[in-house]
Amino acid sequence: MTAGPEPLSDAARAALDRELSDLRTERAAVAATLGGGEEPGDRADQADELQRATELEKLDARIGEVEGRLREGAAAGAPSTGTVGVGSTVRLRFGDGTESTVHIGELADADDPALVTADSPLGRALLGRAAGEDVAYATPLGRTTAVVVSVGGGS
Repeated sequence: MTAGPEPLSDAARAALDRELSDLRTERAAVAATLGGGEEPGDRADQADELQRATELEKLDARIGEVEGRLREGAAAGAPSTGTVGVGSTVRLRFGDGTESTVHIGELADADDPALVTADSPLGRALLGRAAGEDVAYATPLGRTTAVVVSVGGGS
């Protein structure tokens, strides 16, 4: 990753927006179960209250992370078309001559089979590369190489 704010692809932004909505809904449900100043009854009630408070803290922390990433992505602007970064679309040529287009993202998305996360072996190998550069990365079948044919902004 680069030192500055990383751009977000439209798909990553949509996934983060969905996650944020789900987190806020879950937070509201957990907050509604807290005693609100009432003294819990027995030790089991106290333990349950403490567990819900801990869950609320975790939800608040994740909400803060997602909101921060959305702000960072908005400040970063569009993905670079010169070097590979989060949000880039990359055309690769493999050793057997086949070509494939992948999208570099932060979050795995089962609906996008061409998505490669930035923290995967291929994603890490591609970050910061430009057209014409070779990349090597680990696969379950061993190390492989590819050539970056082109780099474009995200969709």
